[in-house]
Amino acid sequence: MISPATPEQVRWARKLGPQQRAELHIIDVTTGVASLVFSSGERLFESPNWHPDGRFILVNADGLLFRIDLKDPKLVEIPSTGLPELNNDHLISPDGKWHYLSANDGHIYRLPFEGGHAQQITVAKPATRRFKHFLHGISPDGAKLAYVGVEDLNGDEWGRRALWMLDLDSGTETQIGDGYSPADGPDFARDGLSLFFNSEYNSAIEGHAQIFQVSFADQKVDQLTSDERVNWFPHPSPDGRMLAYLSYEPGTVGHPADQPVKLRLLSLENGTIRELVDLHGGQGTINVTSWSKDSKHLAYISYPLD
Repeated sequence: MISPATPEQVRWARKLGPQQRAELHIIDVTTGVASLVFSSGERLFESPNWHPDGRFILVNADGLLFRIDLKDPKLVEIPSTGLPELNNDHLISPDGKWHYLSANDGHIYRLPFEGGHAQQITVAKPATRRFKHFLHGISPDGAKLAYVGVEDLNGDEWGRRALWMLDLDSGTETQIGDGYSPADGPDFARDGLSLFFNSEYNSAIEGHAQIFQVSFADQKVDQLTSDERVNWFPHPSPDGRMLAYLSYEPGTVGHPADQPVKLRLLSLENGTIRELVDLHGGQGTINVTSWSKDSKHLAYISYPLD
């Protein structure tokens, strides 16, 4: 049974527009054939995660967390206590036992996979910093989280958007390099030794984000895409051979919803880029990693207008 969302839970949650649907697809990255798995004209759901066992895909909707059983596709709420309203940044630990979730209070939480009581795992910063944590990546060994630290800069609460890492054992939070602000979408390489992210690091035009990789050992930064499009949310395949990312039309600022976008695949072996699919989407389509464990399939969400 799905609990009715309270007004507080849906304070920030996105809603479907008139005659709009949210549709979960799975695409075979070799053949390019996509299948529609689940569709809803009632709830706008976002950001698919694939559980390591391959059976479940996790999404958020109305400030809550849901799972979709691929054998019986429907939204099933994951019960929780102690969680504020969720945003669309959530992950599953490599062993499949834990959810890690960003909430709209600016903190990251840990929740057992089957549900239960959530634990806040980030600590408050001085009030003058107005610091928020937005989760995007988990290391292959499950020991570290990568997130975007957003804080006030000269009165703009979104003014600085830097890359950070949290060690789950010690609780130590470390900024990556100089943060490469404005940056977003950090995700660990499969060897755990570097981080993929999108940034305007080398851009002369506001909003012109491209894809980068930074090494933890020497902070060396490599630019992986350099084109007229606006590129976001890089996610490496579990086998480390490919990088999926979301590509907006030139001139787009940020990562808005309801846009004509492309899913692209970058080969990490030879640098070639391949178009996977064109869709109506953007925000919520692949904010977090959505690869299957065998690297053969990618889940994504589109938001077509009927």
